[in-house]
Amino acid sequence: MPDLAAPTVAAATARHLPGPVEVQDLRRLSGGASRETWSFDAVDADGTRHQLVVRRDPGEWAGQLSRSTEFELLRAAADGGVAVPTTRFLLEPDDEMGSGFVMDRVEGETIPRRILRDDEYATARSRLATQCGEQAALIHALPVADLPTLAVLDAAAQIDQYRQVLDSLGEPHPAFELGLRWLAEHAPEPVEPQLVHGDFRNGNLIVGPEGLRSVLDWELAHLGDPVEDLGWCCVRSWRFGVVDHPVGGFGDVDDLVAAYVTAGGAPVDPDRLAYWETFGTLKWGTICGIQAFAHLSGAVRSVELATLGRRIAETEWDLLRLIAGVPEAEANPETEPPASPRQDRPTLQDRPSAAELLEAVREFLEHDVATATEGRTAFHARVAVNALGIVERELVLGPSVDAPVIERLARLLDRSGTATELVADLAARIRDGSLDNRRDEVGDEVVDTVRDLVRAKLAVANPHYR
Repeated sequence: MPDLAAPTVAAATARHLPGPVEVQDLRRLSGGASRETWSFDAVDADGTRHQLVVRRDPGEWAGQLSRSTEFELLRAAADGGVAVPTTRFLLEPDDEMGSGFVMDRVEGETIPRRILRDDEYATARSRLATQCGEQAALIHALPVADLPTLAVLDAAAQIDQYRQVLDSLGEPHPAFELGLRWLAEHAPEPVEPQLVHGDFRNGNLIVGPEGLRSVLDWELAHLGDPVEDLGWCCVRSWRFGVVDHPVGGFGDVDDLVAAYVTAGGAPVDPDRLAYWETFGTLKWGTICGIQAFAHLSGAVRSVELATLGRRIAETEWDLLRLIAGVPEAEANPETEPPASPRQDRPTLQDRPSAAELLEAVREFLEHDVATATEGRTAFHARVAVNALGIVERELVLGPSVDAPVIERLARLLDRSGTATELVADLAARIRDGSLDNRRDEVGDEVVDTVRDLVRAKLAVANPHYR
């Protein structure tokens, strides 16, 4: 889908504001891996300046709401007192901007690393867990009869949904197979369906120095267990490295739950909360796969989407921690390429080696491009730096970290084959239960093998993940 142009946006906006309209400062915002967000100012015929945002889809995304449904849902949330942007209008076919809608722009910060680290948000960090609990209670209190039609998804339905998604991607993940079995075996009893935001977490909040200003990104909303939102908010990926604060990297579970109950939410069973955190971990890993394959298929070419495929290893490790008690200390494979990564395998090519050339490009992006740009370009430069680091490590370390895992897979499965074949076979046998006799009280050989597999992936994808 082509980028937006100011005349196109002005023509669409003029249908809803006193025309003619002049569009100023039109720019695409960073983030928004699954859909585009554009900020602009619209100056109408009376000289009034409207600070607006357009949200539009770059393509079809399975499991997400249509823009018209999200538009209606935002209006219902606003009526119920939830902190959301004010919606203006839906895009129409004649607007030639795709599927989406326009809403008011709420000033503030959405980038987690700034929210969690900048001094400007120190006061906000002390309040955010409580404010999230309060907002979640308001969301879950919205009368279902006042909402647009939404899918009803309990734990069992979503387990089936994500299993089908994983199968459709065609890339086996033994850790996810262990996770799906655990989730099916420990699923809580269904409750009366309530509105679930579906993506309620750090990164989808607009934050000011005083705290939470708005809740964004409602495209995964459905009806189900409200504790799902609280568990999703606690998923380790949304702590962005600040692991000591389980709620978004900024707060504690006790504060989140206490505020939720005080604001009218039902008491929260800790086991139910832990279940939904585990489910959310697998859910995010699956979404990473969906988005990576959107890039690989050519539907949306994006360095951000491409690198998400390698973040799957992080969610696999988190999942093993939650369901199999993998120790924290084992999540840090301290393996790095040498300072000057040299390819020692036979080649006719002169130095710089492929890894050394990648190193040079990575350093250029890191030290020149990222520091000389801002906004979306700077963000994607940082993503590209990470991507090149992954490729460097794979070139230099890949064979050495893969070999022992491949040998272990062959012993466990009692067969030979390529790495791809062995991983696929392991995933299939976990699903069909044919390896259950290798899981006993003395030691779980299957889990240990999956742990080694994921650790090898992390050594390349993110050796410092914790």
